[in-house]
Amino acid sequence: MKRFLLLFIPVAALVFVLASADGGKKQRTPKTVEELGEKLFFDPILSEKKTISCASCHKPEFAFADNVEFSFGTDSQRTTRNTPSAMNLGGHEPFFLDGRAATLEAQALGPIANPVEMNLPVDSAIARLNRHPQYAKLFRKLFHEPANAANLGKALAAFERTLNTSDTPFDRYMAGDSSAMSASAIRGRQVFNNKGKCFDCHKGVDFSLDEFKNIGLYNDVELNDPGRSEFTKNNADAGKFKVPGLRNVAVTGPYMHNGMFKTLRDVIIYYNTPGDFVTGSIGTDTLVRPLNLTPQEINDLEAFLNALTDDQFTKPKNNR
Repeated sequence: MKRFLLLFIPVAALVFVLASADGGKKQRTPKTVEELGEKLFFDPILSEKKTISCASCHKPEFAFADNVEFSFGTDSQRTTRNTPSAMNLGGHEPFFLDGRAATLEAQALGPIANPVEMNLPVDSAIARLNRHPQYAKLFRKLFHEPANAANLGKALAAFERTLNTSDTPFDRYMAGDSSAMSASAIRGRQVFNNKGKCFDCHKGVDFSLDEFKNIGLYNDVELNDPGRSEFTKNNADAGKFKVPGLRNVAVTGPYMHNGMFKTLRDVIIYYNTPGDFVTGSIGTDTLVRPLNLTPQEINDLEAFLNALTDDQFTKPKNNR
């Protein structure tokens, strides 16, 4: 089984040659905790049958998200929520769409033990790593102790914190390059900040509020995902999910917790005319009033959202 190739270089420039399991090219030995986390992220050793890795669902070419509604876990089981991007996560606590992980370290361990994802109890994963000659040596060298739940989480989280992007048309425009964004994207920025009301929830350097919102996709009569209330046990949180960041959003579709919208335009159309969709029956935040955007404003808003995509995902490989 071929391992996933890390096609895009994170800011920390951590790059492994990920070999095939039958030998292939020699892998570089990790010298830092971040590099150890990267190696683990791409290694199926952390799954029950050693068939999938973190990168099986968090695919580099899709900004470490997935390109399907629900990802495939162990034994081809489908996940119950759409896989979000693992990029630009630092400082955006809490984690998961329902906020059940207080730290990135806790989040990193969650999919390993999840029965429909990697389905390997963390204790079993630790025992497996400590029996592995290379990993046992690496953990002792880098952490001065055997592998355990705490340092496994630290290694994976350290790698995830390197997955930051800031080389977008928008970033260059904000740095003073007036030609970096198209005229349509520049107009779209105004729609985003004003009439489109996107800025009400998508703020800051990564366009994330780090709060939880019910945007009208939850219906308590049907068997919908209850969202944050499943974790908090508070009915007021029913149908609420964490507001995601928007960096690289053009390559992380499909969208929403259930992947119901295939394209960015579908998302914009939903917010523009929410009444045309089957929306939730309780607890909807004030986010689903019609925006009354014109066709041109819809085009411009879409152009701006595309301008939030890092060049590594849009330029041909030979130009990177």
